[in-house]
Amino acid sequence: MNPQLWSWLLMAVGVTGLYLAGKRSWTGWAVGLAAQLLWLAYSITTEQWGFLVSCFAYGAIYIRNLLAWLRPTPPTASESEVTECAAS
Repeated sequence: MNPQLWSWLLMAVGVTGLYLAGKRSWTGWAVGLAAQLLWLAYSITTEQWGFLVSCFAYGAIYIRNLLAWLRPTPPTASESEVTECAAS
């Protein structure tokens, strides 16, 4: 694959993931995780082994963040107090 095509593809997928994550969408983390497959292919194809290590590190972080976004968080004490006051 053309090196210019690789760089534009990796940039587009990465920016899309960051944009979606910034919009508070869990899909941003999923896109970022999928992008690591592209980085894996890029690393192997170009024999740039530093990218291979980074795709596993970034992949672990993307998995952690994706799971955190998908896990519901219990309301804090102040949120339940506000709800109780509003109901009164």
